[in-house]
This record gives sequence, structure tokens and C-alpha cells, in this order.
Amino acid sequence: MSTATYPPPPPYYRLYKDYHQDPQSAPEPPPPIEGTYVCFGGNYTTDDVLPSLEEQGVRQLYPPGPNVDFKKELRSLNRELQLHFLELADVLVERPSQYARRVEEISLIFKNLHHLLNSLRPHQARATIIHILELQIQRRRQAIEDIKSLPAASLTLVQVVPGTLPRNGAHNRNSWL
Repeated sequence: MSTATYPPPPPYYRLYKDYHQDPQSAPEPPPPIEGTYVCFGGNYTTDDVLPSLEEQGVRQLYPPGPNVDFKKELRSLNRELQLHFLELADVLVERPSQYARRVEEISLIFKNLHHLLNSLRPHQARATIIHILELQIQRRRQAIEDIKSLPAASLTLVQVVPGTLPRNGAHNRNSWL
């Protein structure tokens, strides 16, 4: 039984046979998918909206609304988390059978912290892109400056090199080293 090293091309390659003569002959790309779609057996959506805690069935510990002071709320939840960890340690020492409630409270705080952090992801992505673009601009400006300085450097080399060459055909082997 013989097997091919590479699989055969997909059948739609025939749609592009006249592409070199007429690039307009190729079919238009399919429209972007909107809404939900299935990929590898999983349902996905094109809407990149972070579901609220209420939609996830989790009680929200910080004030609702778009005007949330993230820094203040993250600090507050972090302090509350530290306090709950200390209380959990105390409960585990004194009343080990009652730890489940404290663990649920800690889980709730973690879910709120993660939701706050995830809601900051778009801002972080924008800031990262801005930083990357600024670095690219800086590198390109430096490359332009380097290119602008090359003619002057090459001109000085052209002026200096003839003075270092031996005259009258005299050749010293060590002068080139």
C-alpha cells in the first residue's frame, strides 16, 4: 500500500485556474461570520462582550455601572480577600467543620476580582498596541537617521582610502593587515 507524502489539494483550487491571466476571475471571499458558529464541536460567538456577573449567576460585590473606579475596587476586594483568608485560617483551627462557607466567600471574591480584571483587558490591549506602534516609529526614525548618515560616512572613507594605498606600485604585504 502506497501513501502520498502530501494530501491532494482541496477541490476549490480549480476556481483559481485563470487567476494569473485575470485576477478578477477569482471568487470573492466569503462574508465574515456574524453571530454564533461551530468550530471543532464548540459553539462560539463573534460578539466579544464580557458577560456580566449576574448573567453568570454570581453576586457582584462592587457597584454596578460603567463608572467603576477599578483601582479602588480592586484594592478593596484584595483587602477583603486577605481578611477572608485570615478568617478561613481561624475557622480551620477552631471550627474545621465550618470551613465551606468561608471557601465559598473567597471564591466569590476571586470571581469578582477576575471579572474586574477581564473588563480591563480591552484597555490593556489598546495600551499595548500604542506602545508597540511607538516603538516601531522610534525604530524607523532611527533607521532613517542611520541611512541619512551613510552617505557622509562613505564619502569620508572614499577620501581617506586613496591616501592609505601604496604609491608607485610598491606593495608591502603587511600593510593590508
